[in-house]
Amino acid sequence: MEQTNFIARILQLLCRALSIVYFSIFVYSLFCLVTGLWISAYGEGRFLHISYPFTETTFLNVDNSLAYLIFSFLLILFGYAAFFYLAGRVFRAFMQSRIFTPANIKTMRHFYLFNIFLPLPAVLIASFFVEVEGVIWILVGIHFILGIFSLFLANIFRQGVNLQNDQDLII
Repeated sequence: MEQTNFIARILQLLCRALSIVYFSIFVYSLFCLVTGLWISAYGEGRFLHISYPFTETTFLNVDNSLAYLIFSFLLILFGYAAFFYLAGRVFRAFMQSRIFTPANIKTMRHFYLFNIFLPLPAVLIASFFVEVEGVIWILVGIHFILGIFSLFLANIFRQGVNLQNDQDLII
């Protein structure tokens, strides 16, 4: 269990860091797009440079299209910020001394619902406004499989809670 705890701690910290990075980029990009600060157009206005704060150094290059900015840029940043946040919570569940708890089942439930029910509808809606590349469909499939696997884990956790409750009644 010590090895699991160590690996879960590292993955939890990594996911937390990635979530903060994605969310920070999302907030900064949204701020820049709304205020027009640190943004410059190029390519006859078809593209935008989002620069590092207080500089002219390019940080991100994006298409200057509202549909692209919403569905292929901001939605992706926010979605992966949420994904890594939820993944970090799942790894945190494996660091506890008692992992079969209703709170951990709830954590697993949030993670599998997010992965099963969010990517496909988001990509389908986005496909009406922007071109969706083939690799995106592969990512949707990976998220779906990850969601199903998490559903199985949540059911194992639920069974563990039931066994623990039965054991507590016997003692």
